Amino acid sequence: MTLTADDTGVYARQSDRLDGVVQVGTASGRVVAVSFPTTVPDDAASDGAVLDRLFAYLAGEEDDFRDVTVALTVPTAQRAVLEAVRNVPYGQTVDLDRVATMAAGIDPDDEADRETVQTALRENPVPILVPDHRVRGFAGATPTAVASTLREIEGIRL
Repeated sequence: MTLTADDTGVYARQSDRLDGVVQVGTASGRVVAVSFPTTVPDDAASDGAVLDRLFAYLAGEEDDFRDVTVALTVPTAQRAVLEAVRNVPYGQTVDLDRVATMAAGIDPDDEADRETVQTALRENPVPILVPDHRVRGFAGATPTAVASTLREIEGIRL
């Protein structure tokens, strides 16, 4: 999904499914943040292409969001991890070792590289678009209750 350079702003909407707010930040046609604040910000728009897709997904429409352009402003090694996690298919899971193996330049047997994987997932700026909820045995940036609902939507049983 290609956004235009005019697609810049904050979009947010209350989600009954998540019992909270979903917020998307875009800049120059790229998604830079997905978050789950407690209230809809006063300056947030409620209609946006990515937000609409997220709500269709929350309603049960299968979507892997791999075509959504994201701007990952993180160190290169962490970017490799997050890009690898984007490739985990809808409804499937991987463990940390598999994420490390999938990420370019990451050695799953190296302790520093394992920490890089964990840091990347904990600091994931675009949960759902980078589906850290599909990583077994590790809590990423997606809040626990949200991750649980996302796994339920996708039919994932841990």
